[in-house]
Parts: sequence; C-alpha cells; structure tokens
Amino acid sequence: MRLERLEGIKEGFNSLWESVADGWQRMRQSAAGALTKFKPGEHADVPAKRQVDDEFYLPTHGWSMLGGDLFEDERRLVVRLEVPGMDKDEFDIEVLQDALVVSGEKRFERESSEGRYRMLQCAYGSFRRVVPLPVPVLADASNASYKDGVLKIELAKATRGKPKVQTIKVN
Repeated sequence: MRLERLEGIKEGFNSLWESVADGWQRMRQSAAGALTKFKPGEHADVPAKRQVDDEFYLPTHGWSMLGGDLFEDERRLVVRLEVPGMDKDEFDIEVLQDALVVSGEKRFERESSEGRYRMLQCAYGSFRRVVPLPVPVLADASNASYKDGVLKIELAKATRGKPKVQTIKVN
C-alpha cells in the first residue's frame, strides 16, 4: 500500500514537472520576439529610484512584452502589436528589407498626489520592435491604425499569392 502511494506521488510529481517545463519552454519560444527593451527616452519622465519603494525598480532598465500577431492572406500581411498607453502619433513605422520596424517612446504620466510609488512594473522610454516579414511587401501601399492599445499595420504584398507551405521530410 505504501509503495503504491509513493508511486502515485512520484507519477503526480513527474506529470507536474513535465507540464511546468513544457509551459516554460512554450513561453520562452513565444516571448523571444515580443520581449522589448525600453531605454530612457527624451520625454519618458520616469520617477527617480528614490521615489519608488519597489526594490526591483531600475529607472534606466525597462523591459516589456509587446505581444503581436502576424496574419497573411493572398494580398497582404497584417501585423498587430499590443502597445497600450500611447497616442497614434507617437509611433515610427518602417519597412527595412525583410522586416517591419516599429519604434516610439512611451511616456510616464505622473499622479498629481504627493504620495509615493510602491510598485512600477510598466516599461517607459523609447523602444524598437522588429517583426520579420515572410514575404516582400510594398511599404508605400500599406497603412496603419491604432485603437484600444493595439497598433494594426496592413502591408500590401509585393507579389500576390497564397501563403507558402514548406514541407520538411523526415530522414
């Protein structure tokens, strides 16, 4: 009876460990492109270290996940990036060779009270996010919009066609 109980605990632990390891691996793969460094910007206006009680707060080292989606159909690529807290005029969008480059500066908005910040987890400052493009696009025939914290960029394909499917053979 004890041995069966011990085996059950061992199997449960192994299952939990595999689930955590799989989740961690998926998060690392998914987040690799979305993790974006924010540098002190000209207009970021972040609080000084002495004004924040959070021991992990570093005013010159901000990182954030700028999650995104890339969709392709026969005539266009659509890139959506989650970039809350900005105005549409604060983005610079460029197509450089086979990549879309979105940059800007997210500004900190101070509270009017005389209190202290206990925690600051949002990133502020200038950033640059690079999204690899799977096909050539026509930048001058593309457009962008910004609504509810999501930047949507529609890029016209240089050559129309269905998304390419690549088959990989198993040896």
